[in-house]
Amino acid sequence: MSSEQTQTKWGQFIPLVTVFFFWGFVAASNDILIPVFKKAFDLSQAESQLVSLAFYIAYTVGALIYNGISVIIGQDIVNKLGYKNSLALGLVISALGTLLFYPAANLHSFPLMLSGLFIVALGFSLQQTVANPLAIALGPITTGSQRLTLAGGINNFGTTIGPLIVSFAIFGSAANASTNISVESVKIPYLILGVAFIAVAIFLKMSSLPDRPALVEASVDDTKSIKGSALQYPQLVLGMIAIFVYVGVEVSTASNLPAYMEKDLGFAIKDIAPYISLYWASMMIGRWTGAVEAFTDNISTQKVLRFIAPYLAFGIFLAVNAIAKHDLAPFYVYGLIILVLIAADMASKGNPARMLLIFSAIGITALLIGMFTKGMVSVYAITSVGLFCSTLWPCIFTLAVSGLGKHTSQGSSFLIMMIMGGGIISWAQGAVSEFTGIQYSYVVGIICFAYLAFYAWRVSGILRSQGISFDKKLSGGH
Repeated sequence: MSSEQTQTKWGQFIPLVTVFFFWGFVAASNDILIPVFKKAFDLSQAESQLVSLAFYIAYTVGALIYNGISVIIGQDIVNKLGYKNSLALGLVISALGTLLFYPAANLHSFPLMLSGLFIVALGFSLQQTVANPLAIALGPITTGSQRLTLAGGINNFGTTIGPLIVSFAIFGSAANASTNISVESVKIPYLILGVAFIAVAIFLKMSSLPDRPALVEASVDDTKSIKGSALQYPQLVLGMIAIFVYVGVEVSTASNLPAYMEKDLGFAIKDIAPYISLYWASMMIGRWTGAVEAFTDNISTQKVLRFIAPYLAFGIFLAVNAIAKHDLAPFYVYGLIILVLIAADMASKGNPARMLLIFSAIGITALLIGMFTKGMVSVYAITSVGLFCSTLWPCIFTLAVSGLGKHTSQGSSFLIMMIMGGGIISWAQGAVSEFTGIQYSYVVGIICFAYLAFYAWRVSGILRSQGISFDKKLSGGH
């Protein structure tokens, strides 16, 4: 394999990550819409959570539609349309969803607002089906998970700034004046977002992204029989469950933290926001750390970047909160917790199965500390789950689609379908908290991490039996 073939195709990868940014921007901005809609439409707490449900269930519906149409036409949709065209189509669908915010605001219709969010996420479902395997394909398989991790870091940049921008666009100076906010204030920000979706669709169509990339498979014996469906690959089926519980523990950990801090620790609602910001920033910190191998094969440079990248991301978090005039003093100690992340990342040696196992074990430890300690120690422990969730999506995705060949896009759609775990497991933890209290309800997250550790162990054996390895020596060393 030539040196060009073994290097990440940055000219194609950089345009691709724009869609990853949008996913994070919109998903995190939903946390701003929930209290706005709750007040504007006079909703109960359960009714306000329909925002999250409508958004996450759209991924499942989108995947079902995708597979249904593929069966009807007798061909995989992405294979028929091409990767670039499919990405553009997904962005157009999301743009159509934003258009509904205008009549929804004028008619003061909560169902129409939910419909708009649903359609936006429906477009995201198709985009994710295309973009995740495409990111893996834009370079050697041994650094596929690192490219997905880097793309996830861009996603988390969106989660960091999205709520701030949408909050300012909706509330502006009115928030400081404690005035009533009209639901009509959401329509202009989301119309602007729709224009951005269309602009990026055009940009991607004109980019050098491959329409039908050669999906890289490491150490696969081409003489082996190719299965007739993605669901015949055990690494995918077990990976679908892994994606379900991973998204579940990621979302439920953050969504239950405000209630724990308010009810059990006595925090005022206005003082909780920086800690939620820290959780999502932790995702960015971890992903920037896990992505360093996608930049260079030089071991010495990687060691340096492993320390620079996380603290650069942490610096962005501190800067954003400084601009928001939050007290930074409680957060400096978090810099020590980041050292645990760096050590774990180094121990994984870039192997996605090993990283999944190590990070899941530390995630269990963090939640146990959060459950059985009090005060800020418990808050930092729960928040640090973001650090150790950060790279699990790319690890699971890379392992689950490895060896699928022509079934890769179909397998990807099945994985995207399981994003519904974000809504279901969050609801499950809420239900458990009715009996155990919020702090002890984090046992749900521990169960999720336990399955992820099992998957890491099991999939390693499955892939080895298929002749697939993530040993970097197979790619020619440094």
